[in-house]
Order: sequence, then structure tokens, then C-alpha cells
Amino acid sequence: GLIAYIFSLVTLIMLLFTKSYQGSQNWLPIGSFRFQPSEFAKITLIVVTSNLFHKFAKDLRSNRVDSKTKGELIFFILLVALSYIGLIYIQKDLGTMIIFSLIFGSIFIFSPIRIKEKFKTIMFVIGLVAFLIAGKMFNGGSVLTPSQASRLNFQNPCSRYEDDGYQVCNGYIAINDGGLFGVGIGNSKQISYIPESHTDSVFAIIAEEYGVIICTFIFMFYIILIYRIFRLSNKVKIVRNKLICVGIGTYIAVHIIINLGGLLGVMPLTGVPLPFLSYGGSFMIALIASLAIVQRIHIEYKRGKINI
Repeated sequence: GLIAYIFSLVTLIMLLFTKSYQGSQNWLPIGSFRFQPSEFAKITLIVVTSNLFHKFAKDLRSNRVDSKTKGELIFFILLVALSYIGLIYIQKDLGTMIIFSLIFGSIFIFSPIRIKEKFKTIMFVIGLVAFLIAGKMFNGGSVLTPSQASRLNFQNPCSRYEDDGYQVCNGYIAINDGGLFGVGIGNSKQISYIPESHTDSVFAIIAEEYGVIICTFIFMFYIILIYRIFRLSNKVKIVRNKLICVGIGTYIAVHIIINLGGLLGVMPLTGVPLPFLSYGGSFMIALIASLAIVQRIHIEYKRGKINI
């Protein structure tokens, strides 16, 4: 876990010295290839923080351990998560930073920390974020880049068709043209107009070519998958395995919500890939690795080989 944490941290730091791509520094070139360290860092964050909560579970639950010691343990785990989140924020990748925060937040909520300590920690984080925002604004800085701020204007995108609403509005057109049964495989017209049609906006092309009925089955698949992961987290007794399942379930669910929410115009479009459908090597490898971990936890639960 420590080696994986250090490796992910080093690769995220290396991104600070790379050229920005579409406003963010999130791609690390290796020869003729590029990979996204943040995708692997998500899995590392889940595994490392879950292991730390597992390691300190007895102390965090115990009434015999004083509040100062508990506070130090919580702060250490919090520092591990914030080291990732802070680096992602510096790289100006807002969507990924939100995902990291929500993943760790879900793990923290289901962690063995007592409710009183959880409340204190949440208030501390809120105060820290407010202090940093106020400090940056006081010095004349801005929390969001102009590109990020423009995405907050996500309602009625077709009224800004020639500006920041172009991608979402063309997504609407694609979904509308698809109807119930779609226009047929390979017959999409909007694929020539939608930016990132093979990654961020792939669902719009699927809706256009296959129709609403097939999209409904895709939604059902997502719901079943996430439900089974969280159900497994409720069954397992080992703290580490429980929190890993919670983290991975949140990881997949948040990707789906942010991608489709942005595409459907109910939240800002942040350039987050859609699980199993968007093109992307780094994301797909991280996704497969996360499901492999869940499958291993399920095997251990069924066989009952680990008794802690």
C-alpha cells in the first residue's frame, strides 16, 4: 500500500511539470503514449485509506483511547487523502477533484470512527476549505478558472449554442434523433458535431444509434452493478474489505452521475468518462482493476478464508 501511495503521489507531482491539455494538467506522456495517473490514484486512494482505517479500527472505536490520539490518527488519514485532492486541484482538473473528494467522503462516512469524531472532522475540513477560499480571494485570486466558472452556467445550453453550450446542445439533438429504437449502428449524424464523441459524450451517440430502449438496459446494468457492490460491502465483516467496496461503488456511481448529469444538462459538464463505454486506456484499466478487487473480496467472503 505504501509503495502504491508513493508511486501515485510522485506521478501526480510529475504532472505539474507537463503541458496542459484542454485546460488541465492530467496527462503524463511516456514516449508516444499518454496515461492519466489520477485514474490509478483513485484506486490507490481507496485501498490505502481503507487499509489505514482497518489498521486503526480498534483505537478509533475504543473508549479507552484519548481524543488526542484519535485526532492524530484521523488527521494522518485525512492528510493522505488531501495530498491527492490538493494536487488534483493544482492541476485544474475540477471533475477529478470532486470524484476524489466524494470517494474519500464515502469511505470516511462508513469508517469505524465514532460519530462525534466524524462530526468534528467534517467541521474541520469545512473550516479549512473556507479558510483557503477566503485567503485566495483576499489575495485577488479566483477559486475557479474562467473555463471552470463558465461551466456553472449549464442550464438551457442551446441558448448558448455557439459558445459553451455547443457540446451539450448537440447531445440533446442526438438523444432526440435516436427516439425509441435509434437510427441504426453507424448512422449517427451528430458524431461529426459533438466534441469528444468517443469519450465524454459517448452516451449521446449510443442513444442516437441504439435508442432509448437500449439505454434503459444500460441504466439497469449500472444500477445492478452498484447495488451488488454495496450489498457486498454490507455483508463483509472485515473493515478493510467493507470500505474498499464502498469506495469502488462510489467511484463507479459518481462517474456515471457526473457524466450523464453533465450530458443531460442537470449539472456542469466536467469531462468525466462513462464506465465501460467511454474510450480511454487509463480509465478502463483502473476500472477493471477495481472490479477485480471487488471480485477477490467476494471470493474471500464466500470461502471464509480470512478470519480477523
